[in-house]
Amino acid sequence: MLSVLICIGIMYFCTVTGVASISFMDVNRILAHEIFHLDINMEGISSGSIAIIHNVRLPRVVLGFTAGAALAICGAGFQGIFRNPMADPFVLGVSSGAALGAAVGIVFRFGSGFLGINGVTLLAFAGAFATILLVYNISRIGKKVPVTTLLLSGIAVSQTLTAVNSILMIVNQQNMNQIMFWTMGSLNGKGWKQLLMILPYVIVGILLLLASARELDILLTGEDTATQLGVNVELLKKKVLFASSMITAAVISVTGIIGFVGLVVPHVVRMITGPKHRKLMPLSLLFGGTFLIICDTAARSFAAGEIPVGIITAICGGPFFLYLLRKVKRGGNFS
Repeated sequence: MLSVLICIGIMYFCTVTGVASISFMDVNRILAHEIFHLDINMEGISSGSIAIIHNVRLPRVVLGFTAGAALAICGAGFQGIFRNPMADPFVLGVSSGAALGAAVGIVFRFGSGFLGINGVTLLAFAGAFATILLVYNISRIGKKVPVTTLLLSGIAVSQTLTAVNSILMIVNQQNMNQIMFWTMGSLNGKGWKQLLMILPYVIVGILLLLASARELDILLTGEDTATQLGVNVELLKKKVLFASSMITAAVISVTGIIGFVGLVVPHVVRMITGPKHRKLMPLSLLFGGTFLIICDTAARSFAAGEIPVGIITAICGGPFFLYLLRKVKRGGNFS
């Protein structure tokens, strides 16, 4: 409960904070009037201030929290099925597939989309999901999907798609900056429309992952032991892979590639709560959302030109990744 209250407080603070100076009292009045539809006197508040809070900052904060929460819980799920602390939501090439789809959309100028959704976003989503299907089918041996084969297939497909994307940028240098900016990840210009687009996928995926927490706890003992205890390991893999990939594809198709959230946050939470997924997943969700909106607030507030939020998360996540490697070198563990 305390974590939820802290999270709400940080979301409020990030809504108040920004380059345009709007007082706490004015923000409170705008939120009460526009969000909760209370009969509040709005005298003295400009229409510009209302637009900044209601149409820019608030949807961006909510979208940032949703994206961070989704990536963090997906990271916890991937680390659970791979039983590998270095796994993250992009380990199977989702990011590379999305980047290639987005690059195709940018190069061929697919601005118009479907139901008001940008064509680049749709192609990024399609690329991400197609990559997962490809990796899964390459890895499948009969009715089983060995974890090692799945991981190696993901790496191979990811590198191949990255190479194709690089060729596309070299051949179309006039679009290179736009493609590179997309791959850095950003919430700039995103609003309620993008949030509503990803929300159904995120909600369904998160519910599937939370429902799998008990089985993931049993899987920590090993696949053979889990099978003896009644867990359908192959079905569990499919469920977690499907849910995590669906969430990740939806999120990065809108935000671009925001790295390290799915890697760092589950580790931090695991250090606090231990490896049990029944606690790890809900808290990863809260911590991931909070972490991303803090990084995004820093990205849009402390520089003359906005910094892509993916750069901020990498600055925070890179040193932590090195810490993990140092811990392994000293013979430590990650739990």
